[in-house]
Amino acid sequence: MNKPKFFVTPGYGEYMLNELHYSQAVKIGDRVETSGQGGWDDNLQIPESLADEIAQAFWNVERTLAAAGAGWEHVVHVNSYHVGGFSPEVNEVMVKLFRQYMPNHAPIWTEVGVAALGLPTMRIEIRVTAIVP
Repeated sequence: MNKPKFFVTPGYGEYMLNELHYSQAVKIGDRVETSGQGGWDDNLQIPESLADEIAQAFWNVERTLAAAGAGWEHVVHVNSYHVGGFSPEVNEVMVKLFRQYMPNHAPIWTEVGVAALGLPTMRIEIRVTAIVP
């Protein structure tokens, strides 16, 4: 088995590693797993708009995948965690961004409602599995 290689997203990932002692992604062989990516900026600020927060989370997943040598085109599984339930806006934005970031394939998806996430103002967190050929 290949030895795990850990990756840190430039910006917020460096803070997470230094302060919370965890990495943003791990690659073992051709498989990349990310930790949950929130809709934060590099200063860990969350947008007021839920749609903007979801879009930022997708962008953070992209940045994290890139650090590990992968991209959305390699994503095979998405887990999304949502505080506050599943208003029509949640699925509308999620599906729009799935189609934008993965226009040529539809990954499997698990959508889970949760009471809270890592930061008090977070309403979404996304983690993915990617297979890099």
